[in-house]
Amino acid sequence: MDGDTTPFHSIGDLARLTGLTVKTIRFWSDAGVVQPAARTPAGYRLYDHDAPARLGLVRTLRELGVGLATVRQVLEREVTVAEVAAVHAEALDLQIRTLQLRRAVLRAVAGRGSTPEETELMHKLANLSDQERRRLVGDFIDSTFEGLDVDPEFLATMRNGMPELPEEPTTAQIDAWVELAGLVQDDAFRAAMRRAAVDQIQAREQAGSRPGPEGAKQLAALIQERTTQAREAGIGPGTAEARPVLDDLVARCAEWTGQENGPEFRQWLLDRLEIGHDARFERYWQLIAVINGRPVPDMGPATEWLAAALRAA
Repeated sequence: MDGDTTPFHSIGDLARLTGLTVKTIRFWSDAGVVQPAARTPAGYRLYDHDAPARLGLVRTLRELGVGLATVRQVLEREVTVAEVAAVHAEALDLQIRTLQLRRAVLRAVAGRGSTPEETELMHKLANLSDQERRRLVGDFIDSTFEGLDVDPEFLATMRNGMPELPEEPTTAQIDAWVELAGLVQDDAFRAAMRRAAVDQIQAREQAGSRPGPEGAKQLAALIQERTTQAREAGIGPGTAEARPVLDDLVARCAEWTGQENGPEFRQWLLDRLEIGHDARFERYWQLIAVINGRPVPDMGPATEWLAAALRAA
């Protein structure tokens, strides 16, 4: 072999040994990455027997996106390959996430038939960081409930329900985030949410002691279960068959609020349901659930059935 009988390789030898072009080797040589060990009397470059291995490493690092300046540091032992790999792996993670977001936005744009303005907005919102998304929703919560003596448990639930787009969001999750961002910046929605909060504060002052959040969850689950059973059985809220279901649920609600069950309480309960039942409130939690990949809650039908039954009674 040529490498066995001569102390140096010509640039043509290196091209044959490595599969690189002469132009590429010359460029890297001029950049100081793989320098010639000597020159012929005519000025042609000659490389030592380590040059093929060095060129192989250079090619690998370049294909991984490492700049020539960093490659030179690696070859001169100023930094290790492991250190360079760790930094570039992190950079690639960010690039991959960005590309995944762009892909999801493009799919959402294609599915929605968005206008140029909507496309720009979707791109901007999708590229917000997790911290920026949390801040946007946090500002909504702060401004909506500012100065109100809101139930700490409810406020904690609101603050814990923050949107967190996954590493590879689906088109549905991108759509949900764009819709949520618009909803929390809607002054009408904020005003409606604040009115409902004021009503809940007044209702809390009128009611007696009540169980903690676990009791509230159990009551909501019971209402959803019983009204779902009624709807699936074809029992309309204004029918005689609905009366036992209504009476039981009203009794449970009265017990939960610490109030006396009677006509006044039924009207009080109906008022709370009508004020608190806004499709946008339910939509808010549905969007959060879609973004975070959780089961989507749907108390709307249960609330509507119970309110209709109270009106008909």
